[in-house]
Amino acid sequence: MINKTSRLYLAGHKGMVGSAIYRNLIANGYTNLIVKNLEELDLIRQADVEDFFAEEKPAAVIVAAAKVGGILANSTYRAEFIYENIMIQNNIIHSAYKNGAAKLVFLGSSCIYPKLAPQPLKEEYLLSGYLEPTNEPYAIAKIAGIKMCENYYRQYGCNYISAMPTNLFGPYDNFNLETSHVLPALIRKFHEAKTNRNGSVELWGTGTPKREFLYVEDLADGIRFLLENVDAKDLYDNGISQINIGTGEDLTIKELADVIADVVGYKGSITYDTTKPDGTPRKLLDVSRIHQLGWHHKTSLREGIEKAYKWFVER
Repeated sequence: MINKTSRLYLAGHKGMVGSAIYRNLIANGYTNLIVKNLEELDLIRQADVEDFFAEEKPAAVIVAAAKVGGILANSTYRAEFIYENIMIQNNIIHSAYKNGAAKLVFLGSSCIYPKLAPQPLKEEYLLSGYLEPTNEPYAIAKIAGIKMCENYYRQYGCNYISAMPTNLFGPYDNFNLETSHVLPALIRKFHEAKTNRNGSVELWGTGTPKREFLYVEDLADGIRFLLENVDAKDLYDNGISQINIGTGEDLTIKELADVIADVVGYKGSITYDTTKPDGTPRKLLDVSRIHQLGWHHKTSLREGIEKAYKWFVER
């Protein structure tokens, strides 16, 4: 039984997602968190992870550590995205099992779903079609992690579950234009255009793909909800391998750009380079299951963008 004094290992506590989960757990009374930075523990090194788990014996584990990036990063570092992510999750999940961790929550990504799956994306659509080629290595790694959790339950009875967040943004996001996701990249582009008094901003693609965005502090609240309220049998015995976390609402990239430009205060024109890739036409998660279980997001898209922009400007 996991409680707020249980030893809980949070992998990836320095990233945007992990740091939000860390703040949420502390704010909600968790007193025995275990965290390690990269210098202290390299999660790609199997022997190091095994030694860490043998020494610390965490009762619960949250896997928020991953190599992540946007379309450009996923297309460029394809080998690193599949190798590093598979190594990280394999080492953690197997060591958690070997050392008796009672609960584990693994974080995936909505890119696990087929490129042309029906919308909104139900949990049942996993492995029902071809993946989006630009992020296939990352998606395959995450699917492997999901299936690892499921089958450690089926073979060993491990209470290990997987959560599939939609596109995330917020404090400690990556604002590097070469490796970031679309929302933080747009914040930086419009901020710099405003600062430099540029008359126009050019964006990749057509602006027509639709995306869903969840403020990362809401995701952290959702992960704690799953840790406290949802068990492996609730998923796997009901025919699903993972549970979606999102808002259930999406908008086009063009609509998103208009909102961000307004929040930033950029008054110039926005153009689109239609020779550049769009990625998946639409990615909206069906969040009816987590809603039925009792969790809903709290932060509106505009409110979240305002908070993220404030954080970016202050740093």
